[in-house]
Amino acid sequence: MSDILEELVGLSHFVGDPRRDYAILGEGNTSAKVDEETFYIKASGQTLETISAEGFCKVRFNRVLPYFDKPDVTDSEVREALLKSKVDDASPIMPSVETFFHAYLLSLPGIRFIAHTHPIAVNSILCSKFAKEAISGRLFPDEIVCCGVAPCFVEYVDPGMPLSKCIKQRVEEYIEEYDELPKVILMQNHGLIAVGKSVKDCRTITEMYVKTARVILGTYALGGPNFMTPENVSRIHTRPDEHYRQRQLGQK
Repeated sequence: MSDILEELVGLSHFVGDPRRDYAILGEGNTSAKVDEETFYIKASGQTLETISAEGFCKVRFNRVLPYFDKPDVTDSEVREALLKSKVDDASPIMPSVETFFHAYLLSLPGIRFIAHTHPIAVNSILCSKFAKEAISGRLFPDEIVCCGVAPCFVEYVDPGMPLSKCIKQRVEEYIEEYDELPKVILMQNHGLIAVGKSVKDCRTITEMYVKTARVILGTYALGGPNFMTPENVSRIHTRPDEHYRQRQLGQK
């Protein structure tokens, strides 16, 4: 087993541990960039808690990314694309239908690992009528240090190619607004994506955003969130001592 694949298996077991309530059964998926040409992605139907190296597909970027430029892609075309994207044609397993957004995100500079989960605390917010309002501000410094200046919010879209295209659009808009990549992507009525340069990065982001979600939910018992001011957020986001802490957490 390669070092990257070993790390990916470890990340999958961490976020798939049922004691954390991040994912159960076949929920969620993980991926890791191997090089400029290929990446590993969880196969469809695999369980993060118990997945082994054999549960991942090695996929070619150039067999997946061109589909973002196609105006309409049918379900059968998606299946064919996923089958043809595998490095090992003889492998009986199928890459996740969410391979497309993993390919896009892993093609961005500095992103080498992805953990997509369905945490109960996060989805309690994302499945609510007030999801956008609830995540519209920052609540405490460590949220900013670990999860960035803001999450990237993606409205509900059918999983697969439509969702992947929507994620690409929203991430590009986020970069335009904040001049940096998001660390957290929140998909309405769906779940959380943590992106980072390392396994430690993805674990840190996931853990802290799940805590953030629990804090958000708790604030509604006492009148609602008391968001930090934009000036407060900017100060935390740019402080040299906080950048030092980010390095200690594996984020710089």
